[in-house]
Amino acid sequence: MQGAQSRTALATLTGLSHASITAIMSDLLVQGLVAELPAERPDGRSRGRPATFVNFERNAAHAALFEIDVNRARLSLVDYGGVLVDRIETDLAPTTFAKLAPSEFLSDRLTALLSRTPTAPATLRRVAISVQGILDREGKGLRWSPIQHLAGSAFADELAQICNLPVTLHKRGRLLAEGARWLDPALHEASVATVFIGSTVAMGVTFRGQIMGRGDEGATEFGHMNHMPNGALCRCGMRGCIEAYAADYAVLRNAYSVPETAQPAPAVPAQQYEALMHRAEGGDRAATYAFNIAGRAIGYGLSRMLAIYDPSHVLIVGPGARALELMRPEIDQAIKSSLVGKINGSPLIVGHRDETEPVFRGLLMKTLNDIDQSDFAPLPNSERIGATG
Repeated sequence: MQGAQSRTALATLTGLSHASITAIMSDLLVQGLVAELPAERPDGRSRGRPATFVNFERNAAHAALFEIDVNRARLSLVDYGGVLVDRIETDLAPTTFAKLAPSEFLSDRLTALLSRTPTAPATLRRVAISVQGILDREGKGLRWSPIQHLAGSAFADELAQICNLPVTLHKRGRLLAEGARWLDPALHEASVATVFIGSTVAMGVTFRGQIMGRGDEGATEFGHMNHMPNGALCRCGMRGCIEAYAADYAVLRNAYSVPETAQPAPAVPAQQYEALMHRAEGGDRAATYAFNIAGRAIGYGLSRMLAIYDPSHVLIVGPGARALELMRPEIDQAIKSSLVGKINGSPLIVGHRDETEPVFRGLLMKTLNDIDQSDFAPLPNSERIGATG
């Protein structure tokens, strides 16, 4: 999404010939998917005919994007140009999906959003949902999720029937990797591991610009890699997961010396997690210890990953990115203690504090691509339109 471009600039960006770009633009103009912008002379010194710019026809399509996590649901309406039209957020409680079926909740939120933009329903092409957990093989629901009462129903299929639209589910970790590529052009062709640390621990990975995994159900379960056999209790019900030492509830548990076998808190308020960071930065020993434990778990997880996959960058995103410097010494030490880390050193580890933007951008680009491939690619080109017109 680079805004309006001239045909010459598009030829340079894509590597296609000017003739090919002209032919493609002719088709897209006839199909109503792009529009020409009025030519303007950039300054009085320019000679010749000013370039004509083209851009996406924003009202050609709309998409609804849900982002669901432990604490909240965010629904965004976007147009075909990738522009955010409207957005609503809803706080989630541990009992939200026990009181209201997920498909009903999503349908109600979608109806509320669309009522605020009356022109959007006519061109709404699909609904895409970002979720935390393990998808079923059909991609219609979740086999497991840290979001209570969300797993076990084919809510994507149910919502599709209610809305009479395609509805797709996407793993949050996979979207993190996809979104990171789009947000930083320098990473577009790079091998990158994007690690979310917050209410859960998740990872998405790219290899030379390509997303790794067997589809959304094959994205990594980094947070549920075993860190300590028979160790601390994780929200997933297993013991010893990386998440059970590094997620916000794990840091809270260790900072207050709560037994490892205690049931994890269903949700940790952002202010409480932030307060623990302030305590650690102020020298509080209990809070510092909790973030050391978290860094150690992340570091050993990364060291195992480095034995089979060698990224140039590790991006830490989510609320835990704010605590990266508190965790970094233990992360670095854990990586150095492995053979691969000792020989190759550590990849560049950087923090990106707003996890919502990579997830949103990954979901946006994936959904717009689906609209292009499924809805608009089969449209007749200008030659076929002329032959049948």
